[in-house]
Amino acid sequence: MSIERTLIVSLLKLTQKSQVLTSHLKNDAKLPTETTLNLLEKLQAEDLLSIKNNIIQVSTNDRIKLSIKAVSLGADIQHISDLLSWQEFEEITTIALHNNGFTIHKNLRFKTPNRKWEIDAIGCKQPIVICIDCKHWGHAISLSTLSKIATAQADRTKALAETLPNPKLQIECTKWKNAQFIPAILSLVPSNFKFCNNIPIVPILQLQDFLHQLPAYMYQLQTCPKTFNHI
Repeated sequence: MSIERTLIVSLLKLTQKSQVLTSHLKNDAKLPTETTLNLLEKLQAEDLLSIKNNIIQVSTNDRIKLSIKAVSLGADIQHISDLLSWQEFEEITTIALHNNGFTIHKNLRFKTPNRKWEIDAIGCKQPIVICIDCKHWGHAISLSTLSKIATAQADRTKALAETLPNPKLQIECTKWKNAQFIPAILSLVPSNFKFCNNIPIVPILQLQDFLHQLPAYMYQLQTCPKTFNHI
């Protein structure tokens, strides 16, 4: 097992609620002092943490980058996901959408004649409007439960497409001629299923790759097309 990966996993575990002493990290990772300090210096040079008076400080953004690095080094994605908080979950979503050129709308609330709706995150990048439902389940779920979750997200996505343009919702896609609304489920802990009813189930630490590849296979997914008529 990579010693750098071992140290990062311990660092993520110990900094969930606060900063940590280098000595505590060394003990948890079961690494020699010199090795621990050398690896910490390397991570600090990569701007992934800061050290002052033997206290390691890791920001939310640092923890996100460390999580992605740990997975790239072969760490178990489910274990790393378990070490992330809901706030970090949302932050990764925002960063991944931004890095892939999407305009972001979070916690969008809207009404249709029969009910109220809310979508956790929406990313707009012509012609794509990806509508994300963030799920923080802590264990594997059944296909029937996942199907209900996916169907509900498809309903939210369709409702949003049908209600636009809406003067109360300032969403970039209404300026386009055509849009493809795509429902997606984002999970903190990976699911046993990659798709459900042609709706993608995306583990949070794989969101960056999913968004990068999305234009190539978006037409294989469940979509809700919309044409906006501009005078």
